[in-house]
Amino acid sequence: MGAEPLQVARLHALESGVSVQYVQETVESHAAAHAGRYDVVTCMEMLEHVPDPQSVVRACAALVKPGGHVFFSTINRNAKAWLLMIFGAEYVLKMVPKGTHDAKKFIRPAELLNWVDGTSLAEQHITGLHYNPLRDRFTLGPNVDVNYMLHTQRDAE
Repeated sequence: MGAEPLQVARLHALESGVSVQYVQETVESHAAAHAGRYDVVTCMEMLEHVPDPQSVVRACAALVKPGGHVFFSTINRNAKAWLLMIFGAEYVLKMVPKGTHDAKKFIRPAELLNWVDGTSLAEQHITGLHYNPLRDRFTLGPNVDVNYMLHTQRDAE
């Protein structure tokens, strides 16, 4: 994350009166220094933006305690996802700036599950995440064609 979004986050924390420590580093370096430290790790809507998403999955697995949970959310790689996430969200609805997404970096559920299989994590549940722009609401459902979430749990050891 860049310095500017971190500054905004620090201001929000100050205004909210919460005590939060923000650290600007890669998840891989954080995992090397803090392995097995967290009960829950969330990796939401960022795997499709990093150069090595498999490395991020491995780092998230390392960060969570035995028996802990890791949640991932990302975008499926197919024509429907391109139509809705790039053409729809970037060009028609202008929800995010043009160029935010690269369809080649979208991740099929089978790919993410394959990366998870190479760690101490096990799949618990996968579900679709659906946005209705007319109601400005998100809902969960069985269809993982576009956005989806994966709940995993680390082996209890």
